[in-house]
Amino acid sequence: MPVRATKRGAERTPLTGDADVIVCGASFAGLTIARELAGSGADVLVLDRYEIGEKQTSACAAPTEWLERLGLAASVRQTFSDLVYHTPRASLRWTLPWPFSTFDYQGLCELLWAQAGSASFETATVSGRSAAGDGSFTVHTDRGDLTAPLVVDALGWRRVLSTAPDAIQPPDARLSRGLEVHPKGTGEDLELWLDPQYVRAGYGWSFPAQDEVRVGVGSFDPHDHVKEPTVRLAADLGVPPDGYQGNWIPHQMRDATEDGVFFAGDSAGHCLPTTAEGIRPAFYFGLACGRELRHVVEGRQTREQALQRYAEFCDDHRYAWRWLLRVQHAVGHVNPRPRAMTGILRALSHPRTVDWAFTHYGEICPPSYAR
Repeated sequence: MPVRATKRGAERTPLTGDADVIVCGASFAGLTIARELAGSGADVLVLDRYEIGEKQTSACAAPTEWLERLGLAASVRQTFSDLVYHTPRASLRWTLPWPFSTFDYQGLCELLWAQAGSASFETATVSGRSAAGDGSFTVHTDRGDLTAPLVVDALGWRRVLSTAPDAIQPPDARLSRGLEVHPKGTGEDLELWLDPQYVRAGYGWSFPAQDEVRVGVGSFDPHDHVKEPTVRLAADLGVPPDGYQGNWIPHQMRDATEDGVFFAGDSAGHCLPTTAEGIRPAFYFGLACGRELRHVVEGRQTREQALQRYAEFCDDHRYAWRWLLRVQHAVGHVNPRPRAMTGILRALSHPRTVDWAFTHYGEICPPSYAR
């Protein structure tokens, strides 16, 4: 295994060595994969440019049952049974068939990492990969090169370990964009704004998290800027624009494998269109990837078999992504017309309709998968 070294500053020591599995990325997908490999006997190395739990880029909310099944309930800050929609003409409250919770990002990441067993972690910026010549891969970082036969890219939308010519780059890419602030404050409701005064194609949100309120705006069109409307929404809610965080958000699934490398989370487009919910899919596909890798290190299948099985598993879900992307396009077209948007939301507000829609939505990446 690589020798641990100084993590920060100019005195950081070089990083070299071999591992059985290298997981690039230490957020939701990467840590879930490492967790699934615990007890397998594999030498697992997780790499990220930031310390575990250091760099939050989302509103950090997920279905409560997912957090409970993964042993992450201690990170929960606030739980909601309703979702409130606002348009310029009305506000509507939908009671959900399952609760949703905001959580503490650092706490959740630390809980996931605590379940990763003997896995090692190093801070390093991953820049690419190449073939090592023996069927393994060399992962290039700013601290040196590392080698492993099993490599995962869970680094996010940049898809760093891809060598394909169609690499995603904003703004001309299959990406949405989001920005939020998280000032001190409290709130009772999980709220969404479908209001063209804030964003033409997209929505605003307010996600209370016990002692802070996460307020932001997301646009389905990567060309539309979101900082000014985020500041304006925060002002309208009476909170200061403190603590900016944001990211590009993939809204189209990409190949889960490429030339022997596994991709999970945002690097594989595992973020649901329309809702931009990426945490639950990151857990879900992270578990799937981790289980296939575990079968390899335990000698129950080859890497090629794992690549094929994982790719097929992801491809089996493409229909849901395509369907939700159509809904996303429809929202983008209707949102500039408040009367039409309000009418549609009212028509969908019957409890039976809400239960049916959210039950089917929840089954895209069901919590029962987290055994």
